[in-house]
Amino acid sequence: MVDFGGWDMPVNYGSQIEEHHAVRRDAGLFDVSHMQVLEVEGTGARAFLQAALANDVTKLKTPGKALYSCMLTEEGGVVDDLICYFFREDWFRLVVNAGTAAKDISWLDRLRERSVARVSIRPRRDLSIVAIQGPRARERFWQAYPELRAATEPLGPFSAAIVGDWMVARTGYTGEDGFEVVLPATAVAAFWDKLVAGGARPAGLGARDTLRLEAGMNLYGQDMDDKVSPLDAGLAWTVDLKSSRDFIGRRSLESRGQNAEFLGLLLLDSGGVLRAHQKVRTSGGDGEVTSGTFSPTLGKSIALARLPKGTAVGDTVHVVVRDKELAARVVKAPFVRHGKILVT
Repeated sequence: MVDFGGWDMPVNYGSQIEEHHAVRRDAGLFDVSHMQVLEVEGTGARAFLQAALANDVTKLKTPGKALYSCMLTEEGGVVDDLICYFFREDWFRLVVNAGTAAKDISWLDRLRERSVARVSIRPRRDLSIVAIQGPRARERFWQAYPELRAATEPLGPFSAAIVGDWMVARTGYTGEDGFEVVLPATAVAAFWDKLVAGGARPAGLGARDTLRLEAGMNLYGQDMDDKVSPLDAGLAWTVDLKSSRDFIGRRSLESRGQNAEFLGLLLLDSGGVLRAHQKVRTSGGDGEVTSGTFSPTLGKSIALARLPKGTAVGDTVHVVVRDKELAARVVKAPFVRHGKILVT
């Protein structure tokens, strides 16, 4: 167990490698109750979030639909990355990171005080979140809870259903299919035990990190923070600059533009593992590994890295690992999605 955002979290329950493979091949189970649910409520909820988020909640027209977005500072840095769910015009739900929850709530409250929109921001500390992920995740979920199948089987990616006081969302952080289930904290232990009894394998933070990195998914605090633009963190696809909508940080993004490439690395040489903060030497200057690990699926070391502009997929670069310069190939993330290796 380790401290993670103020929570005691399991690194692993047994073999981290076996937990990783269980998610890629069958179904793994993650207690992610450290994530904070925030209810944004009131007649001005949509207008408020249109200004607060870099992605455009105008896209959310059907109840239950969700989108991934960054919330930015005035200077264009990333306050946090989050998922926003739409249920009614007066009810949106945000799920934010544990380590940034207090900062996020404070930031949203400041924006609310400046806004003409009438909204409230309500943290739901009475809720827990469990993610069941993998090619057989939904099947195992329905075996345990057949009564929820009718409401959840039609869900497409980034969609959620409210069933009583539960929310079942077809989202995740592994690159595999599955559900993230938000439910009362009083019910979570029995829910967990039932899924484990049904064949889902508990997985800890270690497997969660190797899975998300293989899937090319950013981790706040490593791949981006409030000093890093989403344009320099591979997140331009989450920023809506096409519409005329104004949002916090837009002017800074437009004036600064993109100043770095954010790409994957596949280690070619033996003798080390790619880790955060290692220097990357390229023909255009030095970059830095933001997240790195050994990939159980590929059997090789992989990384995400912020590199000088002009660095391209296919380039060979050199990563400084314990005073050695090891060759790595620049690739486009993700490395693995839905069990399939996408880079060689």
